[in-house]
Amino acid sequence: MLKNAVYLITGGASGLGFATVERFVRAGCRVVLADLPSSNGEKIAAELGKNVIFVPTDVSSEQDVTNVLDLTKDRFDRLDVVVNCAGIAFPEKVYDFKKGKPHSLSSFQRILNVNTVGTFNVIRLAAGVIGQNDPDGNGQRGVIVNTASVLGYDAQTGLTAYGASKAAIIGMTLPIARDLSSQGIRVVTIAPGLFKTKMTDELPKEVTKFVINTIPFPKRPGQPAEFAQLVQAIVENPMLNGEVIRLDAAARFNI
Repeated sequence: MLKNAVYLITGGASGLGFATVERFVRAGCRVVLADLPSSNGEKIAAELGKNVIFVPTDVSSEQDVTNVLDLTKDRFDRLDVVVNCAGIAFPEKVYDFKKGKPHSLSSFQRILNVNTVGTFNVIRLAAGVIGQNDPDGNGQRGVIVNTASVLGYDAQTGLTAYGASKAAIIGMTLPIARDLSSQGIRVVTIAPGLFKTKMTDELPKEVTKFVINTIPFPKRPGQPAEFAQLVQAIVENPMLNGEVIRLDAAARFNI
């Protein structure tokens, strides 16, 4: 399910999402790049050619996701694969005792709304479109790949909201796979470790260095292209379903 397949990739204007867009365009796929209006998605789509369209999208908005799915059908007539890469993160402690200030409830809600609710929003609406496809020889109609994080298992101090949002994606992978199995739609989640993206580039250098020193091998951040490579392997392997795959160089951030 590569050449001529239609992909919807959220968060596709940067980081892991952008690498995934690039990989599947090179493979001859048609790609819908969904990202915020403030992103450089339009420029990226123009540079990558006629098989890519950019649709400004807030994944937590039902109207926006419905719109991107309608445009996908209008332009490409179908949808085969969804890759959920949209996400946000910023650190905040549960209670800052120096400032006498609790964690902002609104920031906690915002992270869960984008990362967890946004992912689910795309899945629940895209499933209806993918489910219209004719099944292949395996009875498969399509694939959904989500992005969690190893921090959904062992997040550090200050990352309660982010860890909770990614743990929820991990937790909903299997039940969604079971829900959609009757229509031949596979659901797999990738839980990356430290990857070189704009988000991680904003971390203090001493923090990044410390984290890298805890990674067994290879002792470096992952490259976005390595994430995209795993997405392709998931799409190509029909036995991968209902699984969460850690892509983390054996890192365990229980520090």
